[in-house]
Amino acid sequence: MKLLVTGIAGFIGSHLAERLLDRGDTVVGLDSFDPFYPRSLKERNLAKIRGRAHVVEACLLDEAAVTEVFSATDFDVVVHLAGLAGVRPSLSSPSRYQRVNVEGTTRLAEHARARGVRRFVFASSSSVYGASKRFPFAEDDHADEPLSPYAASKRAAELVLRALVHTHGLGVTSLRYFTVYGPRQRPEMAIHAFCRAIDRGEPIELYGTGEASRDYTYVDDVIDGTLRAIDRVGEGYRVYNLGAGGAPTTLNEVVVLLSEALGKPAIVHRGPSVVGDVEHTIADITRARASLGYTPTTGIREGIERFVAWYRGMSR
Repeated sequence: MKLLVTGIAGFIGSHLAERLLDRGDTVVGLDSFDPFYPRSLKERNLAKIRGRAHVVEACLLDEAAVTEVFSATDFDVVVHLAGLAGVRPSLSSPSRYQRVNVEGTTRLAEHARARGVRRFVFASSSSVYGASKRFPFAEDDHADEPLSPYAASKRAAELVLRALVHTHGLGVTSLRYFTVYGPRQRPEMAIHAFCRAIDRGEPIELYGTGEASRDYTYVDDVIDGTLRAIDRVGEGYRVYNLGAGGAPTTLNEVVVLLSEALGKPAIVHRGPSVVGDVEHTIADITRARASLGYTPTTGIREGIERFVAWYRGMSR
């Protein structure tokens, strides 16, 4: 199979590309190497796929570059993982998030449709559930109360893709990822940032009471679910939650687990809650289990221990 993976130098994209290459697929990657975090980390993410995948450095909004990518290869599937991430950064740059995450996704989907790509797999987010008070979150729940520009951009992109299914027959799968963690996690994300602070004896900035909870999902499980979505044939629009699907974990519990895994005490400074953050997330993965055979296997303690082992190896 020939696949285009956008965001290939990122956390999830690099893991996915490795798995695709290991099973014999042909992979072309597109990545802007946005300075949201250091380029050196993205280059390290690509270490195991350099020479195995063709990586194009370009922004989604670079029409000439994207056109050239699609002209050079007849892709079977596009996996769109690229985009601007993070709730808090989106608060100060909502228009940029709209341009990259909505317009960029729309342009990419138009290219895919024009070239006869059979399936477009889109990385959405649990953030689309926003202010919903219904737990666990199910795919058919209303998702029309986003709490941040980031969440709104992901939901808007979903709606554009759904419209293209209806008007142009593009086959689309939207995957709502729930707080993915593991090796190569972005350095500003909570588990990575907390781990680094505890290891260095620096204070953790914990916003609110620490009782906000997340359905933390280990990256290997998310990659397994994504591969299953890629391999599922058929037309139309589909959306799946990819979470751990168990009891959510509070930030306070994450700090304790990291402290235990590192064998070092945590210094916690508490601040006010941040506007835009969802208080709790938990995924109903019934649909993904039934339709994809998705079965996450990594619990939070095991996952954090694996993350800490990777972090220590990277820090040497």
